[in-house]
Amino acid sequence: MTQQVASVPLREVVTAPGLALQVVDGSARPGALDLPVCWAHVSELRDPAPYLLGGELLLTAGVNMSAADDLDDYVAGLLAAGVTALGFGLTPPMHDRLPEPLRDACVDQGLPLLVVPRRTPFLAISRTVAVAVAEAAQREQRRLAVAREALARAAQGGLAALVRELADRVDGWAALVGAHDERVAAHRAPAAWPPAELPDLFARLRAGRGRRSATTALADGTSVLAQPVSPQAAGSRLLVVGRRDRFGETDRAVVAAATTLLGLVGGAGPASTALAGATTGLLLGALPRGAALARLLPGTGYRVVAGAPRRRSRPGGPTDHAWLVERLGTPLVDLTGDGGFTAVVTERPSRDALAAVHGQGWVPVVSRHCDADALPRAAGEVTDLLARGLALDRPVVAEDADLGLSTAVRPEAAAAFAADVLAPLRRADAQGGLVEVLRTWLAHHGGWEATATALGIHRNSVRHRIAQVERALGVDLADPEVRMQLWFALRWADIGSS
Repeated sequence: MTQQVASVPLREVVTAPGLALQVVDGSARPGALDLPVCWAHVSELRDPAPYLLGGELLLTAGVNMSAADDLDDYVAGLLAAGVTALGFGLTPPMHDRLPEPLRDACVDQGLPLLVVPRRTPFLAISRTVAVAVAEAAQREQRRLAVAREALARAAQGGLAALVRELADRVDGWAALVGAHDERVAAHRAPAAWPPAELPDLFARLRAGRGRRSATTALADGTSVLAQPVSPQAAGSRLLVVGRRDRFGETDRAVVAAATTLLGLVGGAGPASTALAGATTGLLLGALPRGAALARLLPGTGYRVVAGAPRRRSRPGGPTDHAWLVERLGTPLVDLTGDGGFTAVVTERPSRDALAAVHGQGWVPVVSRHCDADALPRAAGEVTDLLARGLALDRPVVAEDADLGLSTAVRPEAAAAFAADVLAPLRRADAQGGLVEVLRTWLAHHGGWEATATALGIHRNSVRHRIAQVERALGVDLADPEVRMQLWFALRWADIGSS
């Protein structure tokens, strides 16, 4: 879908002080002066249509136009290209008056035709349109910001208050629709519910996937916009709004903000119901871990997906949680205090999904496939994967990152090796920070600056602490074989301690 740009109604340009534009009688049909103008453009081409985007006030002095020309095709091409209006500049002696064939073509086909007097430069019209469109864009941005704040405040009062605020913001009606098309909450919605045009629309939305919306028109001319309630984009609840006027881009953004808030405030859909039931069963001891997971994520095996923030100050919040729930396809998402997240899934996320998570500001990693009882070990595995992912600044999947050496060593032997190798360091590390410095330094291939940046400390501090590690372990970290052994020791220590 092509994103619309800001616009102003043609009426605002026609009535702009100082331009003295005249609308040719009969060329502007009812409602034409309310059509949007996105920009003013000058062209003397006989066929400018291939170079237009739509929404233009096209300006011409008729340089290549004569009274003998058949201008019907010219006007038809402008209409097909989406031109809002045509401005014709009087430029004696070339054209001291409007060519009658052009007048007739515009009147016959309904293209608003403006006469531009000689004293009005085209540049003045272009500047007027540019300034008006820029001011309109600022107004729409302010309107969206105010609407979002108002919706967030209304959300504190529950579903009904939020739906009522949305209806006021779009100057129409709004309804939160349940699984059977019933109104869960509504404000000023039609009394005869649902209108005949909506059930098929609802069914198409529920059958789709991802973020989407749909529009239609009711028999009485009401424009309707509907979309699934976030975060469960494939869930049964829908948000529906209607009003007399069509919905613009700002209106759609307001509705999108409301869907996210509705999902957070009252989205007790199938996933949240299952989550509540499984959690209750775990707390009461009625369900073992595997049975609880089976309720939430049908399948025979699981993976841990974790993400660390690419920026140290990355903010996190409910919208991040909703986005991750939808993108990863799981209700089991936990936002960590450092701006990262941890999730449990049944399927390995696709490359596109991991790329999307990376684009949102996280470095995502994925553990190996495991049974429910092995999830704690998988959580330990992602610690190493995160260090590697941050060093590379890209997603890392366990199977893709491991050449097989770690699986060739029995877990018991690996844990014993790690405990023996790291024991001197743990004894010398009273504050518990040297292990993390070593892990980060190795993940960044011994880079002082990169390690300092990742840890948020000065590079001289990194050098000092790595020297402490060498003294505690009695090793030379310039030796690549030593580095390799320590890397596996750190990795196996994480798995063995989980």
